[in-house]
Amino acid sequence: MSYSKSITSSIRQLGKRLLEWYEANGRHDLPWRQSRDPYRVYISEIMLQQTQVERVRSHYYPAFLAKFPTLSALAKAPLDEVLALWSGLGYYQRARNLHKTALLCPDGLPKSLEELKKLPGIGDYTAAAICSFAYDQPIAVVDTNIKRLLSRLFALSSPTPSKLWHVASQLLHPKRPRDHNLALMDLGALVCTAQNPKCEVCPLAHLCQAEDPLLFGQNKRQKRKETTLHFGISIQDGKLAMVRSQKRLYEGMLLFPPVSPTSEPLVTYRHSYTRYNLTIHLHSLPSPPQNAVWIDIQRLQEYPLASLATKGIALLRQKLVL
Repeated sequence: MSYSKSITSSIRQLGKRLLEWYEANGRHDLPWRQSRDPYRVYISEIMLQQTQVERVRSHYYPAFLAKFPTLSALAKAPLDEVLALWSGLGYYQRARNLHKTALLCPDGLPKSLEELKKLPGIGDYTAAAICSFAYDQPIAVVDTNIKRLLSRLFALSSPTPSKLWHVASQLLHPKRPRDHNLALMDLGALVCTAQNPKCEVCPLAHLCQAEDPLLFGQNKRQKRKETTLHFGISIQDGKLAMVRSQKRLYEGMLLFPPVSPTSEPLVTYRHSYTRYNLTIHLHSLPSPPQNAVWIDIQRLQEYPLASLATKGIALLRQKLVL
């Protein structure tokens, strides 16, 4: 049986069971689901890219909205303030794109899917999520969790993005598209998980065509590259010398000055992100670079520090009693 026939025959039953499950078990307490404000939806979706839900919910989301409650407030803020509040979340291009978008449309986000996709950092998924979660438009949303769930439900091997969107669109509940998308997302996150899916409690188990769920919807993990970096530490009058990064990953953020190792490091630690496992050595640097940006060690939260620098400063404070 092809997946299209299966969808046609089971769509009503699936939608009813899915929404009943969502009403009883969905993550209704997530703060960004308490509002239909497009700005709040937008901020949450950008933050949740590559970041765990709990980290966003517990600190970054409320802190960001407290400082920048509207697009207009975000547009008026210096980029350094935005980057400082983003420090620790990583993938700093997200923060730069937020600021660019605020400057382009300080009075509010557009309602059109195509217009949203013209804005910096807003792709197919984020545009669809804003249209669905803020504007309740009948547009399918396909994130990683929904991709995995649909792949298993209809036994789809390596489906293309367009095929998954087509399937999701056929399933979409015409009267409750927002709740439907959120229900699929939560079912994938809480039940149809990447490892150890809870098929015994899945409301759609009787419709699932995957005899072995683990054969479908799995993302291939890339092996991280091992890299070693050396930085210099120069401290004067309670201030630490940093430099502003020009590289794309940390563009605009403050990092330690890079050095060639000539002595034993003061501190060595590990730091990881998507593609790399970093071994970082911090060495004493008697003469700071001419382009140094001096930061007050007691007021770190005011500066746009890259997360690898924040971690290194914490270790330095322990060892050198800064």
